[in-house]
Amino acid sequence: MIEVLSVTGPASIQDLGRFDQYRFGVGTSGAMDDVALRAGNILLGNDENAAGIEIPMLPFKLRFDREMVFALTGAGVEAEIAGRAIPSWWRSHARAGDVLTIKAISHGARLYLAVSGGIEVPVVLGSRSTQFRGEFGGLHGRPLQPGDTLPCAPSIAAIGELGIEPADITLARPNAAPDETVVRVVAAGEYDGFDAATQELFWSSSWKITSQSNRYGYRLQGPALKPKAPIEKRSHGIVPGVIQIPPNGQPIIQMRDAQTSGGYPKIATVIRADLWRVGQARLGSKLRFERTTYTDALAVEAEMSAYLDRLRTDVRLVEETRTCR
Repeated sequence: MIEVLSVTGPASIQDLGRFDQYRFGVGTSGAMDDVALRAGNILLGNDENAAGIEIPMLPFKLRFDREMVFALTGAGVEAEIAGRAIPSWWRSHARAGDVLTIKAISHGARLYLAVSGGIEVPVVLGSRSTQFRGEFGGLHGRPLQPGDTLPCAPSIAAIGELGIEPADITLARPNAAPDETVVRVVAAGEYDGFDAATQELFWSSSWKITSQSNRYGYRLQGPALKPKAPIEKRSHGIVPGVIQIPPNGQPIIQMRDAQTSGGYPKIATVIRADLWRVGQARLGSKLRFERTTYTDALAVEAEMSAYLDRLRTDVRLVEETRTCR
């Protein structure tokens, strides 16, 4: 078990999400950076869908009540356990009573704390993920609070420390400015409802992520995008990654807690293999969209899968080597 001592902002328990409830109007939820959560679970020898803690704001502090192995992935952070500094993307060991203090984020927007065996809150509609709007999943369907105690499965990982290559380095995109995240998108249903000049504006502009952004959606600020004629649609199915254009012309990217339907025109959709990049983009930073094709999107998915395969192989080889000593 672990006890939350202090928390800033809406930290929550998330796994990879619930994907079989759309017909009931229930969205996916799940980790905003699913690559980081998967990597942390791989590092610990967990099932990759094991629940961890998503931490979007710091400082954050918790206490381990027993000996446990854990990993921090996602954003780069300044952290220490029992007064000893620990890096991100690293498997570390906690003793009973040790306090983990996470002080600051150096880059990225969200940190994931995975523990050996995973956090064992109840499964609700096929997932342990917190759904804030519906107030279910996670711990009582709400953000974590000081004093919360989180049950953990029995530890299964080896005790030895081990690091892995961060996704943001291995899968880095070229031609991005320091405060800019480049993500690949495919044109969506109403793309042709915008004239050529407006389409070019969408591709060429850098879009600021506003302070109104959260797990439901990222609201962007830039030049207004107006369709050739008003587009009025009945609400229809949408998924995380869809970029909608409301009447004010400022794009909204639907994120992991998005509703399952909406009526705003869709200009594009962030490909699934790049959605984690949006989740790690900070408020106030810039996004730039790069057009891609369905075929290329599948190739990017394969590249991400290859990265995760390398992590699985590397962790397994290290453990086998230690066992043979």
